[in-house]
Amino acid sequence: MQEKHITRLTTGAHAPSFSGNNQHGKIISLSDFKGKKLIIYFYPKDDTLGCTAQSCNLRDNYDLLLETGYQVIGISADDEKSHSKFALKYNLPFSLIADVNKEIINAYDVWGMKNIFGKWMEGIVRTTFLISENSTIEKIITEIDTENHTSQILN
Repeated sequence: MQEKHITRLTTGAHAPSFSGNNQHGKIISLSDFKGKKLIIYFYPKDDTLGCTAQSCNLRDNYDLLLETGYQVIGISADDEKSHSKFALKYNLPFSLIADVNKEIINAYDVWGMKNIFGKWMEGIVRTTFLISENSTIEKIITEIDTENHTSQILN
């Protein structure tokens, strides 16, 4: 029986460094967040049902996340143009990094087998990492509740 891929990264490990362009063409790096807490959520595809629900939940709770000290970044394999449309359509206030070459996705080990509507396929396995001020992984969420993701993060 096939099992869903789960990242090999663990809590307490140093978060893999990364750099990538966001929806505005600005280079965003892990080092930009030194001394800050960071939420990195990997999602499969812009403007799809689950990804929209997850992104909008984070948008709707963005001020609360900022108040608790977190910055937010979304990452998928979509390009900058797709991210730009998605962020504009849903008024997303955070950066979406375009990882078309899957370098960050592979570094965080979130590419693998997953079950979509009863069919097994390869792709980005929806995963969220909470990164501490000193760039260590504090928490990894692998069973994402797209409509209540902020609650998962804060609890």
